[in-house]
Amino acid sequence: MLPYAHCSPQCKPQSQRMPARLVAWVCGICTGGTLDGASLRDFKLSFQVDNIRKEFSSQNGSVVAIENINFLAGAEEFICIVGPSGCGKTTLLKIIAGLALPTSGSVNFLSALNPNQLRSAMVFQDLALFPWMNVLDNVAFGLEALGVDKAQRRTRALKFLDRLGLAGFAKNYPHELSGGMRQRAAILRAFLCEPQILLMDEPFGALDAQTRLVMQDELLRIWKEFKHTVVYVTHDIEEAILLGDRVLVMSGRPSNIRADIRVELPRPRHLTDQSHPEIADLRFQIWKMLEEEVRKEVGSINV
Repeated sequence: MLPYAHCSPQCKPQSQRMPARLVAWVCGICTGGTLDGASLRDFKLSFQVDNIRKEFSSQNGSVVAIENINFLAGAEEFICIVGPSGCGKTTLLKIIAGLALPTSGSVNFLSALNPNQLRSAMVFQDLALFPWMNVLDNVAFGLEALGVDKAQRRTRALKFLDRLGLAGFAKNYPHELSGGMRQRAAILRAFLCEPQILLMDEPFGALDAQTRLVMQDELLRIWKEFKHTVVYVTHDIEEAILLGDRVLVMSGRPSNIRADIRVELPRPRHLTDQSHPEIADLRFQIWKMLEEEVRKEVGSINV
């Protein structure tokens, strides 16, 4: 049976133009629903990850990190990726960013770029601010790389520093800021370039719990304004549910997408909200999948 067999008549023409393995996600078949004609016409795609495989070779042999990775990302969609440690989440981000090449497969970008727009920007777990630049110049650096003149880029950077409570630290250097302030500046630099896709690799992993909650709220506030596609890697299941429109669950090595879960919860979300018992169900569903993958990994080591 064709994967679009359950689609409405309006869906089929678009479904038939897509790779079969990707149609189920677009039409919602995996969750038992279909998009109506109006929703399908309004749905815009950002990029397609098509059968990505990455193999690393060394003198000790080769290791397949990821394989058969397939998914579509919608424009303005917030996608979180979780998976066991070492399963290739960062490798996948780097391939999407063009910082690494896949052994096979491709990333196909489906939306046109605006003039002088970056295809993607990446925020790393380790702070990537330049220690010799002050906060203002760090935040404005991406605009400088795009050729924006000094006065204009500084004006734009100051505007957003002010909105995020960092204007008073514009002349300070990274070592003079708290960890949360430095990460806020790094995120702001990425957003200020207005990339089509923002890739984030555990950006809040090193922060304390209280600062992380504040930064999650600020990230969603910035994303709500800029509305770029975000792909966000995290080890934290609750963070993925709090932030994501979808959660991709990766298996152990060689990794693939074990599950693509829609988070059908209204925003803003509060994970302690007793009116949404499905939060606990989602958390448990994702945790059980990750637990199985970790136990497989540990079992293979013990053997």
